[in-house]
Amino acid sequence: MFYKTKIMDKVRVQPKKLGTNIKDSLLDICREDYEGRIGDEYGVIISVTGIGKVGDGHVIPGDGAAYYEAEIEMLTYKPNVQEVVRGTITEATEFGAFVRIGPIEGLIHVSQIMDDYINYDSKLPGFLGKKTDKKLVPEDNVLARLVTISLRGDTSSSKIGLTMRQPFLGKADWGKIDEKGEKNKKGSKEEKTARKEKSKGESKD
Repeated sequence: MFYKTKIMDKVRVQPKKLGTNIKDSLLDICREDYEGRIGDEYGVIISVTGIGKVGDGHVIPGDGAAYYEAEIEMLTYKPNVQEVVRGTITEATEFGAFVRIGPIEGLIHVSQIMDDYINYDSKLPGFLGKKTDKKLVPEDNVLARLVTISLRGDTSSSKIGLTMRQPFLGKADWGKIDEKGEKNKKGSKEEKTARKEKSKGESKD
């Protein structure tokens, strides 16, 4: 989920940045230092959007820079276990599909792609359901549920696990395929029941 977040932090401003508007200098420094970082409390910092309250600057003897206590306004993304998210498939491999969700990428393991036996087709590349003919390839938009989250330092070191093996998850057209399958099952059951009733009637005669 995306959040507007504010934190207070002490920011070091180098001497060459002291001659301009202090908020502009702090904004430039914080964008360079914070964007792309990950914290346990606020998740992924997508963008530093502004600087709020700024305290008085302090100088440390022997250091030409000034230190300012500043309120930093940020746009962040923090995934939550069991959250349902929209994403785009970026890559399909034999062991699963990678999906882009917000500023981070997660993995849908091959066992969690769909409730069907599936084949990996390297020519697509992608996955095909054996019974349902469902297909999953790069650029497909999907709904998935977050099941495991491990945020570490930056997005490349973090690991996100997702599943689509639940009702209403996966691609939008999978729902119609499931609906059609249920109707076929119902029709088959009704036919079997009708045949049994017919055979019972004939045996009585």
